[in-house]
Amino acid sequence: MNRRRFVQAFAGTLACGLMAPRAGGAQAPVHVRVGAAPVDVGGQVYYAVDNGFFKKQGLDVEIVTTSNGPATAAAIVSGSLDIGSGNALSIAQAHDRGVNFVFVAPSGGYTSSDPTAGLVVAKTSTAKSVKDFAGKTFGVNTVGALGQIAICAWLDRNGVDWKAVRFIELPYSTMVPALVSGRIDAALMVEPALDQAVAGDGKVFAPIYDAIAKDFTDGGFFALADYVKTHLDTIHRFNAAIAEAAKWANANRPASAKVLEKYSGIPASEMVHRVRYYERVDPASIQPLIDAAAKYGTLRESFPATDIIAPGL
Repeated sequence: MNRRRFVQAFAGTLACGLMAPRAGGAQAPVHVRVGAAPVDVGGQVYYAVDNGFFKKQGLDVEIVTTSNGPATAAAIVSGSLDIGSGNALSIAQAHDRGVNFVFVAPSGGYTSSDPTAGLVVAKTSTAKSVKDFAGKTFGVNTVGALGQIAICAWLDRNGVDWKAVRFIELPYSTMVPALVSGRIDAALMVEPALDQAVAGDGKVFAPIYDAIAKDFTDGGFFALADYVKTHLDTIHRFNAAIAEAAKWANANRPASAKVLEKYSGIPASEMVHRVRYYERVDPASIQPLIDAAAKYGTLRESFPATDIIAPGL
């Protein structure tokens, strides 16, 4: 079956599955293993657990802490996870390699009006302009991922050779010490680690995600297409719970910060800038990141964002 016929068949099957009535009577909760990290952008999974939104949908969600998007993707492929939280770039890269991941629910997004990611330098840094970062060393949570793409786009937009800089992979918790010691010159950090860094020995130099787009979807919850086909009702329930969690978090910022504090260990008082959660997966808000990734070498070529979204959502 060619790709177009596969997608058409998949869309039809998904639509029918989502409309199918559920069996009556009491049923045991469906166990779902979800890989996630306690960061703001994917916070809905924690909010849904703590507020009973998954339980309301008949799901028993087990959150498995993972270090980054690629690690989550590998666990899903191996079968040790069912669904994962990851950024759109990780899913696009998997698609580029022929792994058929699809988004099944949205997560948070970036907006330049209230940036939740930024390039951080030590408070003692003497850097004055983007030109001062030519040939420098940057810390990123994952080499080849979203942070690196944003840095390359920012340098390129300002006339600095992005191919001449160096990237080091570091956990967010070690980035500020690395800046202070001079091991790296700047680091790409996201909330809630970003606000924690600014409260300490770091300062934001630039909101460089703007170089990708002023507003875009950072990521979402994804699964293998084969899992979606065989677990349509579970996906429908999961999507509904995540949407309810998004609505709740957007309307209850202090309360959602307290939930995230419980899992991340970062005080809610330090979470100044928060993401805005999406209630649906929007291909138009994912496309800028795919295009940037293709331009800066982490994808072989661009492709339509609809290719990595489960049909029918």
